[in-house]
Amino acid sequence: MITPTIFRPYDIRGLSPGEIDETVARRLGKACAKLYAPKHVVIGYDVRATSEVIEAALVEAFLMSGVSVTRVGLCSTPMFYAAIGEAQGTYELGVMVTASHNPPEYNGFKIMRFQNGAIFPISQGLGMEELCDLVVSDEALFDAGTKGSVTQDDELLERYVDRICRLAKLPERFPEWRIALDAGNGMAGVVLPKLSKRLTGIEVTKLYWDLDSRCPNHEANPIKIETLAALRASVAKQQCVLGAAYDGDADRIGLVDEEGVPIRGDILTAILASEILRIKGPGVILYDSRASWSVPDAVRAAGGDPHLCKVGHGFFKHQMGEDHGIFGGELSGHYYFPELWNCESGDLVLLLVLQMLLRERKPLSAIRKTFQQYVHSGEINFTVSDREGVMRLLDEHFAKENPSSISRLDGIRFEFRDPNQPENDWWFNARPAANEPLLRLTLEARTIEQMEQRKEELTRLIVE
Repeated sequence: MITPTIFRPYDIRGLSPGEIDETVARRLGKACAKLYAPKHVVIGYDVRATSEVIEAALVEAFLMSGVSVTRVGLCSTPMFYAAIGEAQGTYELGVMVTASHNPPEYNGFKIMRFQNGAIFPISQGLGMEELCDLVVSDEALFDAGTKGSVTQDDELLERYVDRICRLAKLPERFPEWRIALDAGNGMAGVVLPKLSKRLTGIEVTKLYWDLDSRCPNHEANPIKIETLAALRASVAKQQCVLGAAYDGDADRIGLVDEEGVPIRGDILTAILASEILRIKGPGVILYDSRASWSVPDAVRAAGGDPHLCKVGHGFFKHQMGEDHGIFGGELSGHYYFPELWNCESGDLVLLLVLQMLLRERKPLSAIRKTFQQYVHSGEINFTVSDREGVMRLLDEHFAKENPSSISRLDGIRFEFRDPNQPENDWWFNARPAANEPLLRLTLEARTIEQMEQRKEELTRLIVE
């Protein structure tokens, strides 16, 4: 029996084997064929232990439904996005077999459509509910009269690396720098050997580039500080100008500076936004509801227009198109580029930061400190049975403090600015987790004392 709980807001994920297997893959392929009637799809997969057999079952389901399939094999998610985008509508649909940064015992699917020159995920409110209903139903899904054809694309990696190197406008030679790159035994290990050869002059320290579905060295999730221990140690030992770590399917990236200090995703958003605005001129920059004031401050200072967006790659990809965004970034390490059909590429982020260091001629730590002007709590999770009730309580309690602004775009975000006492400025965001019975809290203030005081107050309200 296929359980509807595997259908998440932005993708499909579950334990594999168990919740995600060949039966689910066959049913999913046939359901996609019926709902979206694609003539041609592209399919890739990551290194997880069950990915290969699931991909084979998915391919067969599409073929039996009369849909032609291009297989790109083992690939990172940004490579997969490039396969869809560069084909400019040849593939009406793409499916990536992956569970992103989830632990090795999970697997799943990212399902993407190409429309109006951009790539959009099948996600909550944008087709996921209908897909779930059909897959878990008892409705018979029949084979087509004519079987689809299958082709293999073995040149995707070369084209992808060419594309991002062109976008970053790499110099003929970098200074004799050292950098450390941690693939976490995930799909960055496919890209980095070829990409690193383009970084002429740079000595690269390789951490865990071998593909291994067990992730034996550490979880491939760079937003967890504990996963960066080996990277930080290598940066210090090798005197690197920076270190970078990727998640399992390599669509997220985390950086540490030459001091070994991790650069939070929103601060890197501010840094990249300033650089992109310098290059492109005025435009819209998207940031999420957990992000520091450093982001809109930096965007406005560089002549840009900051737009708040709901957390999640599905929401960002759609709003990038609607708002004509020239860049977008999330606290979680997703960064979005219109030149990549509004999709992510941690590889392009790495190249842009290297180019920026080359131009600025100053250490990454100095750049980080320029943008990090506030004290941020990071995201704090609370297990809450009545999330809506707690949200109402917070709303009512802090509305009495006369906030300078309130946003209910993604949970609630209350901002408090006092022009007469700016040292007391602070904000918080509380939002329900998409897939778990958790309430996620983020807050920021000008001083650590103010941040800790407000965090204690919010914690007391949520827990009691």
